[in-house]
Amino acid sequence: MASAVARKAISTTLTSGLKRQVVETTAKVIHATFPQVSVAQQASRRYFAIFVTSVSVAGFMALLGINTLLAQDAFTLSNLKIEAKMVADQRDAVNRKIDAHSAPEALAKSAAALGMKPSETPIFLNLTSNPEVTRG
Repeated sequence: MASAVARKAISTTLTSGLKRQVVETTAKVIHATFPQVSVAQQASRRYFAIFVTSVSVAGFMALLGINTLLAQDAFTLSNLKIEAKMVADQRDAVNRKIDAHSAPEALAKSAAALGMKPSETPIFLNLTSNPEVTRG
């Protein structure tokens, strides 16, 4: 039993010694990787970080403004296209009304409503061959 206790004491001593050695080695590696920084260096890094952040925010705000202006122009363009389509439709409607009123049947009906009669003897004017009036 004494040997078991002795073995346990030796293993505990070795284990605690190994743990201590690992902790010390790890601490040395951490201190070598991340050296102590003075207060002045920390302050200059802080101001640099604030500067970089403010420049980034200003750049993003400028991009947001430019994109907003481009989107506004796109909305204006779509509104103008809709308005141009409406004007074209109105122009077509007016042209259809003019065509309906200037059709031969509509002109004959309007003339009859005014009391006009169709000509019994039409007269044709031929200017190319003879400047005289030709009766048909």
